[in-house]
Amino acid sequence: MKSDLYALSAIVLWATLAPLGVALSHVPPFLLTGIALLIGSLIALPLSGFRLAAWKVPWLTLALGIYGLFGFHLLLFLALRHAPAVEANLINYLWPLGMVVLAPLFLPGMRLRGAHVGAALLGFGGAVIAIVGRGQGGMSAGFYPGYLFAFGSAFVWSSYSLATRRVAHFETAAVGSFALVSGLLALLFHFLLEPAVHFVASDWVRICVLGLGPLGGAFFLWDAAIKAGDPRRIGVFAFLTPLLSTLLLVLTTGQEFHASIVLAAAMIIGAAAWCQRTTESAN
Repeated sequence: MKSDLYALSAIVLWATLAPLGVALSHVPPFLLTGIALLIGSLIALPLSGFRLAAWKVPWLTLALGIYGLFGFHLLLFLALRHAPAVEANLINYLWPLGMVVLAPLFLPGMRLRGAHVGAALLGFGGAVIAIVGRGQGGMSAGFYPGYLFAFGSAFVWSSYSLATRRVAHFETAAVGSFALVSGLLALLFHFLLEPAVHFVASDWVRICVLGLGPLGGAFFLWDAAIKAGDPRRIGVFAFLTPLLSTLLLVLTTGQEFHASIVLAAAMIIGAAAWCQRTTESAN
């Protein structure tokens, strides 16, 4: 299905976020997010045929877009500041599970079967292994505030993804307005909270890739996928993100390759196939 292709393309782009983030770790996060989102918003120009009218959405829809793009990154960055990165990322990757489980609450007429929940849990188990299967430590009670922020970021993205199906239809190009306003808000947070920083040429190249890819193009692809596809199946596919991200980190940082990645791949691919068969049999 075309929606699956859109979703998988967005997932591949999101998987590059961690390696790019490592390479740009010296850049304050709100500054990095703000510039990247502003660059990503420009994708809406050719996508809309340079019709600025395609960017216009009702205020409620714009608020939903800001809630999704800005709210997600704000809570995720707070989580990363108040909890270890591995555990914070793990909790953040509850958002695909949230999409599967919350779909019937946000989308009337959509049923949740036991097999959907089982596939989502299997996929989340694969995500857990992909992230912490390299021998990282467990969670500590001292980081509970960070864990709550991470849970909040997961809820924001899953609820945003589903809620876009409840508001009045808008063109995918309108995601550019979400990214534009969210980018400006992120820059405001940078000026209020973060120190100034100087860039070198290679930083700008990576930031442009970040803006056109995981913090730009991926949002447009994701919106197109959610509009056309079954969010329960797409939510399970999304568990590929931590797996691919881990693989890219291993390749780009020279870390040791562990068998846990193979197990995670089998669990995630199996979960996606299980969910797809369940959805097809229900239709």
